[in-house]
Amino acid sequence: MGEQRVILVTGVSETIGIRVAEALMVKPDVHVIGLDSTPPEEVIKGLDFIQADVRNSLLGDLFKSESVDTVCHLKFAESDKPSEASFDLNVMGTMKVFSACTEAGVRKVVLKSSTAVYGAKPDNSAFISEDHPLAGSRTWGTIRDLVEIESFCNGFVRQSPEMALTILRFASILGPTIDSPMTRYLKERVTPVLMGFDPMMQIIHESDAVGAIVHAVMSDVSGVFNVGDEGNLPLSKLIRLAGKFPVPVLHWFVYWGHDMVGRSSGYTPIEPDYLRYAWVGDLRKMKEVLLFEPHYTSAEAMREFAGSRRVSRYIPEGGTLAYDEDRLRDTIERRRRIREREAATWGKEVKGESNE
Repeated sequence: MGEQRVILVTGVSETIGIRVAEALMVKPDVHVIGLDSTPPEEVIKGLDFIQADVRNSLLGDLFKSESVDTVCHLKFAESDKPSEASFDLNVMGTMKVFSACTEAGVRKVVLKSSTAVYGAKPDNSAFISEDHPLAGSRTWGTIRDLVEIESFCNGFVRQSPEMALTILRFASILGPTIDSPMTRYLKERVTPVLMGFDPMMQIIHESDAVGAIVHAVMSDVSGVFNVGDEGNLPLSKLIRLAGKFPVPVLHWFVYWGHDMVGRSSGYTPIEPDYLRYAWVGDLRKMKEVLLFEPHYTSAEAMREFAGSRRVSRYIPEGGTLAYDEDRLRDTIERRRRIREREAATWGKEVKGESNE
């Protein structure tokens, strides 16, 4: 057995971090260290867990003593309002992690980000490429912090070209177990939409998000990549597939609600501009350079989410079986696509070997 590659994952007390760590642990010749300020609620069998804050000044010593090869930085605290606390953990914490990586000679870093950094603007192109300016909202805590983090990364890459950095800008993550702005929005008793606006929305199933992170960690590809599922959907259809009904609201009232009622009241967990204008990432680089193919389509992800939410609360009782049939139909189709991709990849490998 060869020397094990040490991969350290931050944020392992949260859903995505736990699932990424579990997926990496089954890879051959890999040792996974999980790091977070609090232990996971349930013990992850086989995980080498270290309790520490990402802002700890001794991180560099830890990375060096453990011979860390790759850091997968997933620790992030979402917030609606910009705050010093979230900025300190998210932005300053990321800076501390990257500084520790440089100090310890870490070879590769994978960072989770969002296509929200592009901003939701009326003049956005139908598909936004990775070189688009970072014009995300500065008044929404999570988006502001992500823009600050990526701005820091731009300078870091120039100063530390020897370190491979992969940034994954995810579409809205959706799934049965994850807590995200989109899942909270679709779980609200009332699902408000801005009257006269029905933007195209891009989502990604939580399993595909985990798969993309693991793929990026295990590959040698660096750079910035939009990551999302195929088949973008209008917001109105997204809501209906979730078993909910859109409630049109005058856009000025929605903005007023955020400013006057307060974001912490749960008026809507998504910044209003992101329900008004499209912010869809171009996925060509994901497929052609990163060589990652999601398993779900957007419609399949939505139907599975609806099923997990026991949509019998929103539709007549007799409709539950129809949703179950839809989910199974999606599963059959998804497994067929995976087999076809695997067969195509195997065929290319065999052809390459025969030409040698």
